[in-house]
Amino acid sequence: MLYKELHSTDTYMIRLPYSFSDYDRQLLTLFYQPLVGAESMSLYLTLWADGEMQSENQWTHYHLLNVLGLSLGKVFQARIALEAIGLLRTWQKPNGDGRSFCYELEAPLDAESFLKDPLLSMYLLNKIGESAYKQLRSRYIQTSNWQHEYTDVSRTFVDVFKPTTKTGLPASTEENFQSKTRNSSVPFYYEDFDFSLLQDGLSEQLVPKSAMTTEAKEVIAKLAFLYNLSPVEMQKVVILALDDELRLSDARLKKACAEYYKLTVSRTAPVIQKIEPASKVVQTDEKKLTKEEELIQYLETTAPAKVLKDIANGKEPILADVQLANYFVTHYKMPIGVVNVLLQYVLLRTDMKLTKNYAEKIASHWMRKDVKTAKEAMELARNEHEQYMKWKSEGSKQKTYSKKPTREEKVPDWFYKKDDELKLTGKETNGIQDIDAERQKLLEELGMMKR
Repeated sequence: MLYKELHSTDTYMIRLPYSFSDYDRQLLTLFYQPLVGAESMSLYLTLWADGEMQSENQWTHYHLLNVLGLSLGKVFQARIALEAIGLLRTWQKPNGDGRSFCYELEAPLDAESFLKDPLLSMYLLNKIGESAYKQLRSRYIQTSNWQHEYTDVSRTFVDVFKPTTKTGLPASTEENFQSKTRNSSVPFYYEDFDFSLLQDGLSEQLVPKSAMTTEAKEVIAKLAFLYNLSPVEMQKVVILALDDELRLSDARLKKACAEYYKLTVSRTAPVIQKIEPASKVVQTDEKKLTKEEELIQYLETTAPAKVLKDIANGKEPILADVQLANYFVTHYKMPIGVVNVLLQYVLLRTDMKLTKNYAEKIASHWMRKDVKTAKEAMELARNEHEQYMKWKSEGSKQKTYSKKPTREEKVPDWFYKKDDELKLTGKETNGIQDIDAERQKLLEELGMMKR
């Protein structure tokens, strides 16, 4: 489940180990955005902007939900897409009842490294088409024969500078600096490829072990993944790629693999598709969710501002209501799912008016009860309904002494359990039939919201 991976109240900090430039922004926009999508790129640029504050600031993930206008689930999917493409590394540690993350932004590959990578270049070609790919390549990769009419007359360092003696040197000129070089390839763990099976079919005389360098192994594993070839098939590719000196170069491996694929598999280039990565938490229950479980999932993963908008049939909520919802999350550290249940319950109990005092009184009670999930909040609202009705009546009496006709109060559809779950008494069934139509309407709206 998502809450085991990420929660809106989990804190995070940002590290920028590199000095990012406008050239990096161009690479992110033109090379990476077609691969990971606009939501992932928005997350990266937001972290970049916040990280440039040059401070050890910590935020909660609720900050990202508000800035990006995305649900917690979409923020998580955007994050792992950045991790997979090599733009983000995520570190995690326990922090009290929650977790604390450190997001370290990785620099994008330069254009030449990106276009030389067999996986990234093929993926980009599939996404933007051959014409746009050629234009992008010609824009960022210069031709190699432009200088054939020129002579290099540049001076070297020793031509211009010379050493001199100077007293007063510090005792040690070595500092404890931590520097980090930029990545030269996409994160790809080639150890998963069965190299022992590959080398079993290759004799030492034909393919010496010295040819199987670390760089060659990485290219072989990437090509096998890209073209979906087995280690036995890659044996033939390796033999075709050997040069006269029994060495394996990147260019010869790529060419040999492409030719082998066209001859034995298909003349159509392979297509790379983005999949939704599985959560690292083991999923043991794959049965279809019930309506209540679907509602709970919606409440647990949707920003309160979006829930307010959905309740209002897509209309933007007023600022005061959004601020109150944000206050419960940021100041009282209430989970998003609990806040969303509170918003639904209070709005429908007060004729769609988010009464601050009434909401705070119920929120205070739920905090003392240590309510952590939307399901727990729904159960407590059912059990304490009569008490909450008294609180509302007491609040109304303090405001006015005029006697107004009473009407049947509305409650969220989740308030009533199924017959086999809860046997209602005569007092509890009073007025239920009168609001059946309203319950049906709300159920339909929630179904629209989920879709």
